[in-house]
Amino acid sequence: MSKLYTAKDLEKMIKQGQCLSTVPENAKLTPMARDILRKNKVKPGAVAAPSAAPVASASGTPRIHNPELPIAEYNWKPGGDPKTAAELEKFFYSPEIQAIKERMCGIGKRIWSKGYVDGNGGNITVRVGDNMVLCTPTLISKGFMTADDICMVDLDGNQIAGTRPRTSEVNTHLAIMKAEPKAKSCVHAHPVYGTAFAVAGVVPPACLIPEPEVFLGVIGLASYQTPGSPENAREVGALAKKHQSILMQNHGVICWGKDVEDAYWKMENTDAFCQTVAITMQIGGPKQYGPDKLKELIEIRKKLGMPDSRLDEFKECELCDAGEITVHTQPQPSACSCNPGSASTANADEALVQKITDMIMQKLG
Repeated sequence: MSKLYTAKDLEKMIKQGQCLSTVPENAKLTPMARDILRKNKVKPGAVAAPSAAPVASASGTPRIHNPELPIAEYNWKPGGDPKTAAELEKFFYSPEIQAIKERMCGIGKRIWSKGYVDGNGGNITVRVGDNMVLCTPTLISKGFMTADDICMVDLDGNQIAGTRPRTSEVNTHLAIMKAEPKAKSCVHAHPVYGTAFAVAGVVPPACLIPEPEVFLGVIGLASYQTPGSPENAREVGALAKKHQSILMQNHGVICWGKDVEDAYWKMENTDAFCQTVAITMQIGGPKQYGPDKLKELIEIRKKLGMPDSRLDEFKECELCDAGEITVHTQPQPSACSCNPGSASTANADEALVQKITDMIMQKLG
């Protein structure tokens, strides 16, 4: 069985003057350990093992290996959850689970470094079994966690492992995982722009930027409920099948993905999108591309295996109007085949800005 190398192991090697290239090529590495090797531009096995023999490509040109995307998604065997306390302890401290814990700590540091959380704000979860979910504990800064701080709960929120108590807000994460089996990780935080839209009760419009349409789909909006309450869990869980990014009104943002990196990326995508829209509102208002272009982006999203029900629920001419705020800064086609006579009446940037301002003030009022 290959050895698991952690960031502490590599830091110790550096301190003792050992060459990082002696790390075996088949060694298991935690995410933070892999980052250290990348930073030092070291490839495992460069000294201990000879380089791989070139392989001929279809064109006949030699190549070293076939390129592959790294797989961070954790796939467990259904029905294989530990049955005894001893089995649970062995599983909780296994190299594979320790690696996920370190990855969660790395994501915690990233959301803290970007200012998405303050104090003990935010939460991170990763599902690792039929009835097992790793989660960050209560009352801890996400920027300074260690693998030893991570705890584990069942899908009913009962803590089953870990030395620190779990967060009360884990129930919202669990509601998402129960509603959507593809949701194997959730990241909750309070990024400034995403949270500002949540406080205003406003969802950014569609048909503005390609990347959010592909990687986020439609952003959901959950009405305000007390954080950590069963009501909040039900409200957010009900939106999980159609939305991978959800604004929790007057609270923050929660995103889910197939692994913790995927969920975190969606958090970044959400806040960047909200920031761009907020700034655009100050310089004349956003200008949309057409629903035919959005349809192409939705098709790309579905090919990537991400859920999106827009093509099933809306006619093409309704796609860009699906959000709570509809913004048209240019005259739209006077009619379309599925809704004759529909037309945009927003012809001036001043009217657009006033419309958005009135809507936001109405929400705040």
